[in-house]
Amino acid sequence: MTPQSTFPGTHARPLARLVWLALLMLELSGCAGWIESSIPEEPAPAPPPAEPFVLNRFQIDAGTEVIGRLRYTRVRGEETLLDIARAYDLGYDEIVSANPGVDPWTPDAGERVLLPSAHVLPDAPRAGVVINLAARRLFYYPPAPKGAPRTVITHPIGIGREGWSTPLGRTQVANKRAAPPWTVPPSIRREHAARGDPLPAVLPAGPDNPLGSHALRLGWSSILIHGTNKPAGIGMRVSHGCIQLYPEDIAPLFAAVPVGTPVTVVDQPYLAGIGPDGLVLEAHTSATAAGSKAGAAVVKQVIEAAQARQRPADRVAVDLERAQAAASRRAGYPLPIAVGAPDAAHYLAEAPAAPLLSTPDPAPLPADGDWYVDLGTFKSELGARRLTAMLAHQGPPIPARRLAQGRQYQVLAGPYATRAAAVAAAKRITRDLDEAGTAVRLPLLADATPRRQ
Repeated sequence: MTPQSTFPGTHARPLARLVWLALLMLELSGCAGWIESSIPEEPAPAPPPAEPFVLNRFQIDAGTEVIGRLRYTRVRGEETLLDIARAYDLGYDEIVSANPGVDPWTPDAGERVLLPSAHVLPDAPRAGVVINLAARRLFYYPPAPKGAPRTVITHPIGIGREGWSTPLGRTQVANKRAAPPWTVPPSIRREHAARGDPLPAVLPAGPDNPLGSHALRLGWSSILIHGTNKPAGIGMRVSHGCIQLYPEDIAPLFAAVPVGTPVTVVDQPYLAGIGPDGLVLEAHTSATAAGSKAGAAVVKQVIEAAQARQRPADRVAVDLERAQAAASRRAGYPLPIAVGAPDAAHYLAEAPAAPLLSTPDPAPLPADGDWYVDLGTFKSELGARRLTAMLAHQGPPIPARRLAQGRQYQVLAGPYATRAAAVAAAKRITRDLDEAGTAVRLPLLADATPRRQ
């Protein structure tokens, strides 16, 4: 006979009732937290797909005004900012302006480096080559086959220094030449002679030729778009009026640009446009005296022009205070200026990481030898590191190493096969870096020390 329940109206078995009572008592005593829920948890949302990384070639349409994306990387080992700039196809002024407070020659390993890899397209015809001197950038719009998307290719450039300004206006590619000799203008020969660095009337192609591997002559007298044997100067005002590109950039551009291609040179220190992050303003230091006088009125004009290119329903209110701050900052990359946009610090903090890229291999070192240029000793390893880095970025590069000498660090440039070669290198170091050195012979060092450091 089955025992009857002492709970009228139920048909549960006594054991089940005991279990139920035990659970009830646990709940009432506040000790039920250990009981695992049988309700399945919602799976975590999948992270968004990684944004594709594009270095210097971008697909555009008629409405594209901003290309690229700000990103960041971190210093690896003893990289310089110049190494990082070249790896990501950026210029010296660009990367230094984007990273105030970071030593360009001796940044700390692991330091976060902002990559100014977003650009507002210049306000100019999108045909052929467009150069914005203020941005130290070249933009090439190759012709697209019918029905194919348009693209723009952009590279950092070196431009004319003060007294040798790159001209503004429109011209075209008049002719092209690979491995170009350099016919040195008399004015430049006089300048070099005054510095104790005489030049021949014609400098043949080779590592000492500042035209690099390729040159496109423009319709303007003595003005070229060419490579360089001093890549550390890309992104700066360094030339006698010509437009210089990294060696790895000039070769494909030379192949792609036909004779007759139009070339437009502008100086636009302020650029505004609508991009993925809304209305942005990009501000640079002008490369011309007229552009340097541009003030708040010009900033207002470029912003209003950017808004006028949009449909009325898409126009946004401008945060004037933020726009003025961006214009004054002259950071060299686009910053959002719409009402409600994140401030600059939060905006930059959200920049995604870039994939790790390596700097192109340096030029070959000289032949083995046991002659060096002794550049003295430094109390600080950082000072010795800075000098060796600067030597490595000369054009052509000068190999150098630092050696611990007790609590000090000796810097040696070389090796060189002969004393004459070491003396010539010492003269070049004095001329270029104002550092005095002495030719010394160190046979044991040549045998015992690795050549690359």
